[in-house]
Amino acid sequence: MLLLIVVATWLLGGTESGILYPRASESRQLVSLDGLWSFALTNDTNPFRGHNEKWYDIDFRASDDITIQKMAVPSSYNDVGTSSDLRDHVGPVWYQRKFFIPASWDGLKVWIRFASVCRGAEVWVNGKLATTHDIGHLPFQADISTIVVYGEENTITVAVDNTLLEATIPQGTVTTLESGRVKQTYTFDFFNYAGIDRPVVLYTTPQTYIDDVTVTTDIDGTNGLINYSVVVEGSDTVTARVTLFDKTGTEVVSDAVLQGTLTVQNASLWWPYLMDPNPGYLYTLQIQLIDPSGTLIDKYSLPIGIRTITWDSKSVKINDKPIYLRGFGRHEDSDIRGKGLDLPLIIRDYNLIQWIGANSYRTSHYPYAEEIMDLADELGIMIIDESPAVNTENFTSELLENHKKSLTEMIQRDKNRPAVIIWSASNEPRTQYQESEDYYRQIVAHIKSLDSTRPVTVDNFQQPDDDHSGQFLDIASCNVYHGWYFEPGDLDIVINEVTKVARRWNELHNIPVIIAEYGADTLEGYHSVPNFMWSEEFQEAILSKYFQAFDEMREEGFFIGEMIWNFTDFNTDQTFMRVGGNKKGIFTRNRQPKGGAHFLRKRYWALAQYLDNAEVPDDLEDYIFGSGTARDEL
Repeated sequence: MLLLIVVATWLLGGTESGILYPRASESRQLVSLDGLWSFALTNDTNPFRGHNEKWYDIDFRASDDITIQKMAVPSSYNDVGTSSDLRDHVGPVWYQRKFFIPASWDGLKVWIRFASVCRGAEVWVNGKLATTHDIGHLPFQADISTIVVYGEENTITVAVDNTLLEATIPQGTVTTLESGRVKQTYTFDFFNYAGIDRPVVLYTTPQTYIDDVTVTTDIDGTNGLINYSVVVEGSDTVTARVTLFDKTGTEVVSDAVLQGTLTVQNASLWWPYLMDPNPGYLYTLQIQLIDPSGTLIDKYSLPIGIRTITWDSKSVKINDKPIYLRGFGRHEDSDIRGKGLDLPLIIRDYNLIQWIGANSYRTSHYPYAEEIMDLADELGIMIIDESPAVNTENFTSELLENHKKSLTEMIQRDKNRPAVIIWSASNEPRTQYQESEDYYRQIVAHIKSLDSTRPVTVDNFQQPDDDHSGQFLDIASCNVYHGWYFEPGDLDIVINEVTKVARRWNELHNIPVIIAEYGADTLEGYHSVPNFMWSEEFQEAILSKYFQAFDEMREEGFFIGEMIWNFTDFNTDQTFMRVGGNKKGIFTRNRQPKGGAHFLRKRYWALAQYLDNAEVPDDLEDYIFGSGTARDEL
C-alpha cells in the first residue's frame, strides 16, 4: 500500500511517483549500465522492422540478419558514425546489452532508471515490456523485480524513436521524399540529437522504501526552517528518523516523523555565486525508515539549501536581497557526443562560468542532466529551469496534455533544488495567436498547482502587444536581436529598440523583465576594422550597445537580468543561415573564448563588484601604460 503523507500548503503539490536521484546506501545497491551497447539502425523505408521482427526477443549477438555496431551510452548517436544515414536518421533505433543480477538481490525491489532518452523509449527486459516513456531530457524508471532472473545474465533492449510530430514535446513534422527517405523538419534552431544520452543504472530498494521527498525552506531571523514531507511505499508500520547534517558532516538537528519542520539555529544560507563569500552552502537531509523491531529498512540522503525566493512587480529576491542575473542561454552540446553526458565538459563549463563572473543561466531549451544541476546547487549558480516545449504552436488538447506532463516531470525532478529559482514554461511559443491565451492560462495554472514557491516565465520572441501569455506570468523574459536579425548591422538603433520592448513588457503586465537572449553570430578568428557582421569586433560592438540599454533599464528598477545567447557555439540542422551551426557563442564549441568573452567578463565582474561587493580577479587589472612615478602608481 502507499503511505502518503498529506502535504501541507507550504509544500509542493502533485501526485506523481518519486523519481529520486539514485544513491547507494546501507539499504540500496547501485550498478551502472553505462558503456558500450549493441546498436542497430532500422531502414527509413521499413522503420518498424525491429518491432515486426520482435528484436526485443532476439539476442543481437546471435543474429545474422541484423547489422550491429557498438554505441556508447551515454551519448547521442548522430555524430558517432561516418554516415549521414546515422546522423540524419528518423525513426526507431535499437540498443541492447547484457547485465547480471546477483542472487542476493532476490527479495529486493530491482529498478532500472534512465536519466534521459531522446526522445521516445520502449524498454524490454528478457523480452518483456518493462516501461515506455515519450519525453526527452527527463528521467524515468521501472520496477523490474518480477521479470529479471536472479543469479544469471539478463538482457535489456531499448527502442529509441526521435520522430517529432505535431503533438510531441518539442514539435516537428515528417515527410517522405521521392527517394523514400524520411525527412524530419522542425522550427527550433538546434540539432535534434537522439539516443540514450544520460546514465542508465540498476538499483535496489527494500520492499518498503522511500519513494519521494519534498522540501521547502524559510528563514526566521537567523534560523532556517526546513519543511519536509516523505512519501513511503510499502508497509505503514515503519517509523522515521530524519537528520540534518551540515557541510562538515556534523549532525545539526533531527526529528522522528515523516512530515515536519526542522529548525536550524544560526543557519548557513544558500547564496548565489559572488553574492556571498560562501555561495552554494548545502546541508544533507538524511531519511531513515525503521521497522517496529528497530531495524533500519531504508536510508536516503538529499542535499538541500536553505534560502527563500520572493518576487513582486519590480524584483526577485533571494533571502530578501534583490538579485540581478548575469548569465547565458546554453545548450547541452559538444562535438561527437552531441547531448551525451560528458563529465569533464561539465567541469570545464562551470570553470568558464565562474571565470567570466556569471551567476546564472537558463536550461534552454529543455531540462539539463542531473549532474549539471547538482553542480549548480553546489556552486551557487542560479537556474531558470525550462521545459522541452520549443516554438509551441497548433495549440491542441493533445499537445496541452503532453506539455503539462513534461512540466510535471521536470518539477518533480527539480523541486528540491535551491539553484532553481524560476520555471520557464516554453521558449518562443507562437503566442501571437489568440488560441495561445487559454493554452498558457492552463499551463501556468498547472505549474502553480505543482509549485507556488517559484515565479513562472515564458521566454518570448513576440512583441509585447501581440503576445497572449504575459498576463499569466510573474516575470517577462524576452529575446531581442536588434542589430542582428532586425536592422542587421545597424547598431545605432539598438539602445532605443531594446529599451522600448522591455519597458513595454513592464508597462503592460507590471512584472520584472529579463532580456533572456541577445547577441550576434561570430566567426572565431574573423576580424574587421571597421567592425562588420560576423567579426569578433562586431560582437563586442553590439554587446556594448546592449550593455548601455541594460544599465539604463536597471536604473529604472524593473530590469532584473541579462542573459547572452549563447554560452558556446552549438550544432544545428543544415540550413543556408548556418555555417557549421549557430555561432553566437562567446566561447567556441570546444570551449575557448572569443574576443566577446573577455569583453563580457569585464562587464559581469564589474556588475558583481558594484551590486554585490565582489572582489574582482587580479587578471582583470592588466598593466597598460605607465611612465616614471605614474608607472609606479599603476
